[in-house]
Amino acid sequence: MLALPAAILLVVLVLLPLLFVFGLGFTDYRLGSRAWSFTGFANYEALLSDARSRNAFLHTAMYVAIVTPASLGFGLAIALAIQARKHFRRVYEVIFFLPVTSTFVAMAIVWQFLLHGRIGPVNQWLEAIGVGRVDFLTDPGIALTALAGIGTWQLIGQTTILFLAGLASIPSDIYDAAALDGMGRGWDRLIRITLPMLAPTTLFVAITTSITAFQVFDSVAALTRGGPAGATDTALYRIYQEAYRYTEMGAAAAISVVFLAVIALFSLAQLALTDRRIHYG
Repeated sequence: MLALPAAILLVVLVLLPLLFVFGLGFTDYRLGSRAWSFTGFANYEALLSDARSRNAFLHTAMYVAIVTPASLGFGLAIALAIQARKHFRRVYEVIFFLPVTSTFVAMAIVWQFLLHGRIGPVNQWLEAIGVGRVDFLTDPGIALTALAGIGTWQLIGQTTILFLAGLASIPSDIYDAAALDGMGRGWDRLIRITLPMLAPTTLFVAITTSITAFQVFDSVAALTRGGPAGATDTALYRIYQEAYRYTEMGAAAAISVVFLAVIALFSLAQLALTDRRIHYG
């Protein structure tokens, strides 16, 4: 009885909408239209033959491939650096967690200014050191990487806090025993004790970070709108375009189902490949 209200909310707010979207993918329903019909797998067949949708999934995969390892690497490095400090630890935690709490639509204005091709401080610095100006948000070959850099900046605070929690859960007597055996500080201690004991946290952070990266939308909508020349068009932005710009709700639902399946399979693959190697102390 205590779990019943939560179960009802889960069914009404999550499961039923998922079933509705799944069913909608087999129709030609358009937003606001009263007439619609079942079309079978027509939307899925169109998805396979649509170059824009294929590119959107490819760009999403490339974005995840950059953001996930970068967020984990920088987050772990920062967490280790903060944990080693004796003073002002809380201050550093707050500083690095600020990007998570900030509204990205507001921060997009700052990033647009920073990466501006003519007046941006980043380009002025690059020009000063002799590299030359770079069109971060208007060059098709660089725009997606620039968005991935911004996405990494967004997620570093979250990964840092999670890694700090994982580091705090490692018993100190393990380090004390290692010190008695001659294993002091340094890489040996990090590789043989810290990283293996941190493996459950690392798996959790990897899965949650990759799912968040898959769902990239706000930076695309605020900074590039899928451009230039479709170079930053991602799966979630393609769903938004199909549903609310072209009003093709059936097609958008089909992309949503495939998108959900890709995320689920990717997460299950991560679990299958790494869970057996993890020690749960």
